[in-house]
Amino acid sequence: MRKFLDEGAQVMIADINGEGAARLAGELNAFACAVDVSDAASVAGMAQAAEKTFGPPDIVVNNAGVTHLPQPLEGVSEADFDRVIAVNCKSVYLTARAFVPAMKGRGSGVILNVASTAGVSPRPQLNWYNASKGWMITATRAMAVELAPMGIRVNAINPVAGETPLLKSFMGEDTPEMRAKFLATIPMGRFSTPRDMGNAAAFLCSDEAAMITGVCMEVDGGRCI
Repeated sequence: MRKFLDEGAQVMIADINGEGAARLAGELNAFACAVDVSDAASVAGMAQAAEKTFGPPDIVVNNAGVTHLPQPLEGVSEADFDRVIAVNCKSVYLTARAFVPAMKGRGSGVILNVASTAGVSPRPQLNWYNASKGWMITATRAMAVELAPMGIRVNAINPVAGETPLLKSFMGEDTPEMRAKFLATIPMGRFSTPRDMGNAAAFLCSDEAAMITGVCMEVDGGRCI
């Protein structure tokens, strides 16, 4: 987000935490919108708010994501499974339904999905989260091949675990031992940062990547090699 603002983009921060989004937007000179990306009416409202604020967006980033706690696949509750699928998968469908028609009408647009290395090289006991990110990778490629003739590019980034609120959920507990265990799987020896993600995302959404679509780029310090 900060990288996009640095590059001169107008940015709408859309988050289920409306107060937090508004507070951050105020600090960064951006716009804010409260949205539940798993709810069709809420996403439609976000699309209307974006169009009213600055017109149909040129770029849509699907960055919402949740996980369940590490556990055997049969132990994940149905409620947790439904939440993972709704936020990680259904949201991409809903934003596509809300924003793609205007992109088609304009003959241009970029969609960036934030998937995960978990969809490429699954970690044990993050089973249904892994599956949701594998879905997002396939959805990215399917969207890209369908929308390319309309001038719309669709790519994804696959981050490795980073310093985000999800890190503790991935590990189950945030201890030096668990951090060391996770870091041991990353050849570069560090977690990802928001700056790492922002730089990759801004490139894929820029005109410099005009010939790139359907790519799911690992930003992972070598984890998936």
